[in-house]
Amino acid sequence: MVIEWYWALTILVGMVIFLMAIGMPVALTFLTTNIIGALIFIGANGLTQLVDNATALVTSFTLGPVPMFIMMGALFFHTGLAIRVFDGLDVLFGRLPGRLCYLTVAGGAMFSTLTGSSMANTAMLGSLMVPEMQRRGYSPRMSMGPILGTGGLAMIIPPSSIGVLLASVANIDVGKLLIAGFLPGLALAVLYALMITLQLRLNPSAAPAYDVPKTSIAAKAKLVFTNVAPMGLVVFLVVGFIILGWATPTEAAAFGVAGVMVLAALFRVLTWKSLRTSVEATVKVGGMVFFILVSSAVFSQLLAFTGASAGLLQWAISFSLSKYTVLLIMFCVLILLGMFMDPVSMMLITVPIFFPLADALGFDLVWYGLFVLMTFEMAGTTPPFGLLLYVMLGVAPKGTTLFQVASFAFPFLICDTILILILVVYPNLALFLPNLM
Repeated sequence: MVIEWYWALTILVGMVIFLMAIGMPVALTFLTTNIIGALIFIGANGLTQLVDNATALVTSFTLGPVPMFIMMGALFFHTGLAIRVFDGLDVLFGRLPGRLCYLTVAGGAMFSTLTGSSMANTAMLGSLMVPEMQRRGYSPRMSMGPILGTGGLAMIIPPSSIGVLLASVANIDVGKLLIAGFLPGLALAVLYALMITLQLRLNPSAAPAYDVPKTSIAAKAKLVFTNVAPMGLVVFLVVGFIILGWATPTEAAAFGVAGVMVLAALFRVLTWKSLRTSVEATVKVGGMVFFILVSSAVFSQLLAFTGASAGLLQWAISFSLSKYTVLLIMFCVLILLGMFMDPVSMMLITVPIFFPLADALGFDLVWYGLFVLMTFEMAGTTPPFGLLLYVMLGVAPKGTTLFQVASFAFPFLICDTILILILVVYPNLALFLPNLM
């Protein structure tokens, strides 16, 4: 069926938005859209060809890190190794005012490197830190705000499961995109710490001081050596091996899983129950991810076949706008979508359109991929449907409203915006490590 590209785009994207609006799950939304779209634009025979092409994506070696990263994070959480990291870091901060806020940022940043999941990061930090902060008299703003900010770090600090998906769907180098987020992720953690310091300066009573048992330097060194340093080794197995070129992202992810299992065994916390629970979580989440990827591949092919992608690209670059103005428009669109959709849904809709446009405008696609991940992170804490807001509501004290949680997250969205501006002005912050590979 021959149809103008803008009508094809309207039909396909409109079906996705409509089906999501009536509550259909993401995977089924794209599956339904693909079936109807293929029948309209190609015919019954075309659907078979699209599915055949889509299976080539999910059997790709580049997607190997996805289940590995999920497994690594599940093992880290279910064996209790995460608690050991926080215990070690807790002693280091001593009597620092607002120490639990800084502990959240430091522990959350390290946990990000071992899970790759912003939702898991937020859930663990919320369930672990909010009750303790509440008990110590911290204000809700100081107990939940840093967690919402730090929870999203897993979106950009490698290994990032969403990063692997984005690189696979956008057809860019997985390893380079993962490594590109390392330095910006650390910079963002520093910005979060500075924001906490500013908030405490303005309102010291928001994080009351309390007595902390004095710990000797030797005891601190022992805790760091036994609880924190081993996790640093796992980070090196994943991030270091990729940077040094010793392993592909898939191989590095496998080393990471092996490293966590060895540490869990050495600490005598690797039980059949924790192993079984971790494997079950990996199968469930991994299966859902790969099903969505198949739907994504078919949707992208439909956009290409109908000429919607090429038509929109030509239309967008026909305006005499600077590339940074177009970048700002894409940023606003992603934030707007993030108010109503999860990151995977946003990715499936926008990648076939935005990445060719970014390439035509001359942006480095690895840099642009990190820009998109940063925007996904911000979208996760924007109402009314930011997923991280609802994860926090699940562990927040009774009576906490969505508006309150969103207001607690707002200062950290300012930090995200500052980092994006830094990346626009100094793109080498993201590209320095990938260029060494």
